[in-house]
Amino acid sequence: MFTSRQVLFAIASISFALIAFALYLQHILHMLPCPLCVIQRYAFLGIGLAALVGAISGKIRAAALVALLAAIGGLVTVGKHLYVIANPGFTCGIDPMETMLNKIPTATLLPGLFRADGLCEGATDNVLGLAIPHWSAVWFVVLTVLLAWVLLRKRA
Repeated sequence: MFTSRQVLFAIASISFALIAFALYLQHILHMLPCPLCVIQRYAFLGIGLAALVGAISGKIRAAALVALLAAIGGLVTVGKHLYVIANPGFTCGIDPMETMLNKIPTATLLPGLFRADGLCEGATDNVLGLAIPHWSAVWFVVLTVLLAWVLLRKRA
């Protein structure tokens, strides 16, 4: 049986791998991230950092709770993203959200990771049969279930 600490390390690894894959899509395949994509990156980063800190420090439940909150935020964001894709004409393109996101210090210091330049309704390129937002939804659900399991199990 896996310990909670091992699960948190796995969650952190998955989260960081997903961000690395997003960077591959952006910089190698030239798929520009939209504002909702960037918010999802923040959520994956929050999940990964909280899980890693919790696994290292031994503060399992506190870290799992923080990571779970980030995962729920990611689920809400990807839900909106899927809504935008499903409803042509509805957009989050060049709007105040993009301007605000691009002025956050992390976006100005690390534009290759956090700058939003794409259109949300254009995120329909498939990878293994699913669009990128669909994959994000799958991974947010998987991570949410794993974090809930860590929180609900009797022993840490």
